[in-house]
Amino acid sequence: MIQRFTQLFIAGVFFFLSPLARSEVTTPSAESLLMDARAAEARFDVARALELYLAADKLQPDNPVTLQKIAQQLSDLSLVVPDEAAKKAQAEKALAYAKRAVALQPDNAVNVLSLAVCHGKMGVFSDTRSKIEYSRLVKLEAERALALDPTYDWAHHVLGRWHYEVASLGGTTRFFIRLVYGGLPAASLDEAIAQLQKAVALAPARVPHHLELGFAYLAAGRKTEARASFSTGLALPSVELYDESAKERARAALAKL
Repeated sequence: MIQRFTQLFIAGVFFFLSPLARSEVTTPSAESLLMDARAAEARFDVARALELYLAADKLQPDNPVTLQKIAQQLSDLSLVVPDEAAKKAQAEKALAYAKRAVALQPDNAVNVLSLAVCHGKMGVFSDTRSKIEYSRLVKLEAERALALDPTYDWAHHVLGRWHYEVASLGGTTRFFIRLVYGGLPAASLDEAIAQLQKAVALAPARVPHHLELGFAYLAAGRKTEARASFSTGLALPSVELYDESAKERARAALAKL
């Protein structure tokens, strides 16, 4: 059961970058590289997007937008590298870039939430004590992102998912964590539902918001509402990197209802 809350927020979910002008010179400029990187993201070519963002970072270092984007691609690629050691190394690099982005632009909600996501990813590859500490950091950074931008739908999503995962831990597991490691912050399914409802209200076209709300309803025993949320999310078009994998989870849950 301890493993469950360490699987938080694996998906990379941020697609924010201002339009940039393409340079007319033969050698690509940082601006043109960033435009091409965003295009690669749009076609879900994560490896190519990472390559382009890294090239842009060399030409224009310490751009917090680029650093956050590098963190996102590294986090996403950690799912497809061949072994656990490589996955952990990718996650560590992602966290380092996310920290740099936040250090340069601490009042940017996207950067702060990216840090929360990277903390969640690191929890997957850590010992129990570190898993718990990373879980605390996920909640802390998600709340900080919301303080910076209360209308940021993904921050509501991440915080809702945190409440859902932690509140779903068994009583024995929670007792063990409290006894040995000092416990986790309070979590509730009611708060998970409330946060995910806000995410849905702010961005009703996003597939994962509806599906995670369905899982929160299911955990709370509200099966009718869970079916409705799953059905709504499954009916929406898949337009982001992890929409299809989220739908697979929801279809499996819906089939058991």
